[in-house]
Formats: sequence, structure tokens, C-alpha cells
Amino acid sequence: MVSKISEGVQISVETYYQPDYSNPANSEFMFAYRITLENHNDFSVKLLRRHWFIFDSNGQNREVEGEGVVGAQPVMQPGKQYQYVSGCNLRTEMGRMHGTYTMENQNTKTTFTVKIPPFEMVAPVKMN
Repeated sequence: MVSKISEGVQISVETYYQPDYSNPANSEFMFAYRITLENHNDFSVKLLRRHWFIFDSNGQNREVEGEGVVGAQPVMQPGKQYQYVSGCNLRTEMGRMHGTYTMENQNTKTTFTVKIPPFEMVAPVKMN
């Protein structure tokens, strides 16, 4: 697991290889990741947008950007957390992701950027 505090919001990431949804013979590798966000600020925050940078070990890069996460724009009170699970498909057995969340201070309605720490996705076959 990787974890980082950025702008008062702690982001923790756990990754899981999904063998039932992968087909290595066709260069299809599916990974799930669980993100836990915890608000360490003294004000409520709302997650507005996400921006991901996805890298395959073959040099292929992608960007994914959009509103919220898994169809939600959660509001976290001070000291509270929000957790969700999503997925990423790669063309290789190894890759990494990092990105940002755009958050809104619910008191002032100003936005700020929270960094998502880089994390790796590695199929178990590569760990031998």
C-alpha cells in the first residue's frame, strides 16, 4: 500500500491483480485498486474531479479525466474518510498510475488540487 498526505487529504492506495478478468495470451491484464481518502483538514471537502496518468511497461501512456469517482462526488467532513474501488486494464503485466483530485473547500467554495501518489500494478507472474 502507498499513502500520501497532500493539502490535508490523505490518499492511500491498494492494488489487486484480477486473473479472472485478464487474458495474458492477448496482452490483457486487469487490475483493481482501492482508494481511501481521509480528510485531515478542519473543514469539509468535496471531491469534484479526477485526473489519472496511466503507464504500461511497454511505454504506452494514457490520461483519464472526469467528474468525481465511480459516479460520485463525495463530501468528507473533517476526520472522515471515503473509500472506493475501481479498475484499470493494461496491455502489459506491469504498470503504474498517479494523478490528482480536484477538491472544493466547502466553507470557502475554493478549489484545490490533491496529489494521488504513484502506485504500481504488477501481475504475480512478474514477481517470480
